[in-house]
Amino acid sequence: MDPEQRRAMIVSAALPLVVEYGPLVTTAKIARAAGIGEGTIFRVFTDKEALLAACLEEALRPDDTLAHLEAISLDQPLSDRLTQAAAVMRGHMNRIGEVAGALASVGKAARPPAAEAEGPEEGRSRHEAGPAAPRAALTSLFEPDRAVLRMAPERLADTFQLLLMSAGRPGAPQPLEDAELVDLFLHGALTGGPKQPEEAT
Repeated sequence: MDPEQRRAMIVSAALPLVVEYGPLVTTAKIARAAGIGEGTIFRVFTDKEALLAACLEEALRPDDTLAHLEAISLDQPLSDRLTQAAAVMRGHMNRIGEVAGALASVGKAARPPAAEAEGPEEGRSRHEAGPAAPRAALTSLFEPDRAVLRMAPERLADTFQLLLMSAGRPGAPQPLEDAELVDLFLHGALTGGPKQPEEAT
């Protein structure tokens, strides 16, 4: 196993423990979960802080999310495509929230190591690329229906992503199911029945 594979394996084993224990998780627990000796962790990471930062960086990575979005069949109705996309995006946001929340719970929110190594311009570009990658994949889900859309797919993808982020905020009293959210997005708040007197004027 090369160093990158070993690093990925350790991070994968650490992520659920970070969610459960936050920064109080011990490298001994992580080593047991990964099936390796504790010393192996420190041959890959300089210290526990570097490992926690790598866990946050992994949670932020959009790779799996993009792969799932791109795998959604465009032959389905738009509502079905968006319902599947909502589930994928919420899963990604939940994972970020769980890891970041666990690390921040005792004031130890780690900064991804790539951001430390890069200058301000490079760090900002990487940060901005995070939302941009899912946005492009979401745009492609609207493309087959471009002729009947009221706005360009790019604008609708932006709005849909913002709606998902808002709907997934912690503490929402009655969170909408994915299908409910998509129905509201596509058809609005009105039922389509007769207008009320004040609306007809």
